[in-house]
Amino acid sequence: MTVEEQQIYTRRQLAPRAARLTGGGPSGNELLTSATGAVLIVLLAVIGVTILQLRPLLSVHLFVGMLLLGPVTLKLASTGYRFVRYYTRDPAYTLKGPPPTGLRLIAPMVVLSTVVVFASGVALLFVGPQSRGTLLPIHKASFIIWLAFMALHVLAHLPSIPHALRSDYTPAGELSGDVSGRAGRRLALGGALVGGCVLAIVVIPEFGPWLNNSAIFHHHH
Repeated sequence: MTVEEQQIYTRRQLAPRAARLTGGGPSGNELLTSATGAVLIVLLAVIGVTILQLRPLLSVHLFVGMLLLGPVTLKLASTGYRFVRYYTRDPAYTLKGPPPTGLRLIAPMVVLSTVVVFASGVALLFVGPQSRGTLLPIHKASFIIWLAFMALHVLAHLPSIPHALRSDYTPAGELSGDVSGRAGRRLALGGALVGGCVLAIVVIPEFGPWLNNSAIFHHHH
């Protein structure tokens, strides 16, 4: 076997493995976006509960807030990837069509509010309770705006969530083999959750000043 033949053979051997990780195209991208949306719905529900009972659940609020950084980043990456591939005229994404008009219109606010709410939240955590006069109003206001736009964004993907979970996370979906890249999508979502969880665990020591001053949420206006 010549060197060239050996290279061709190696590429053919690697192709199926690569497809398991990076294949799927627009359909795979949609499955990843929808599955990540399902995770966000659960985590945002937890955040919602902590806001209703912030004083006793402040540690949960802080932990889940940090954990959210992983899947939120993945969500922005998967949707951003589709936008970029479509507008750079990638044939597969052009064939699938543009993202829904509503999603395109709210995309700038989703990204901007996401950056502000998480940047202000992380700053609050590290600077400590003394920053509540300046940063807390920004965090609260941006969170309300972010929640509204993220809810619209996730709701737009809600109809596709059951199919995405069935396709990538059930034996039946695995057997069908209809969309390649399943292993890569699982790895991406699992990695985002693990990364967020590790980050949250690492910053637990920063929770102390806030937990010792949780009454500030009730006295601050």
